[in-house]
Amino acid sequence: MKSQMNLGTKAYEQIEKIVPINQKLVQELNTGVHSGDEVRQTVSQIINEKIDPSTEIRLPFWTDFGRNLHIGKNVFINSGSMFTDMGGIYLGDNVLIGPNVTIASVNHRIDPEQRRHLDLKSVYIHDNAWIGSNVTVIPGVVIGENSIVGAGAVVTKNVPANTIVGGVPAQIIRTIKGEN
Repeated sequence: MKSQMNLGTKAYEQIEKIVPINQKLVQELNTGVHSGDEVRQTVSQIINEKIDPSTEIRLPFWTDFGRNLHIGKNVFINSGSMFTDMGGIYLGDNVLIGPNVTIASVNHRIDPEQRRHLDLKSVYIHDNAWIGSNVTVIPGVVIGENSIVGAGAVVTKNVPANTIVGGVPAQIIRTIKGEN
């Protein structure tokens, strides 16, 4: 399910066409006053998929590409979150994203001669997950259903379903056993 791709050549053509359009939409979105419906409509244009009316997105909302961000139903995205989505970011239903979260699906190569080439690895955040404020999720991570990522964590490894993680790097704190 994870994709890896060298973006040192041809794939930049798509980026060069989409990014200027989407960056203008992102800037317009973040510099005006908009109703929830207007926000969903503009984000739908940016990601090229219809946002469900049950989803709420607080501004400012940031994405560097937009077309590889997929948002489920009844999702809440708090203000200041950044989605670096060229490699694909998938948010399941009922996901909560805290303020100032960064989710990255793109990384640069270590080799200095290839540093401008990109490696893409999708990020999956499954149903009912809660990502706390100021969390960073790195490329290729899967966050399991019902899991919680504590505020300020840096998620470098997959998070099992029904698990609470926190820290830098994020470590398992405990499992969730049907609590309310």
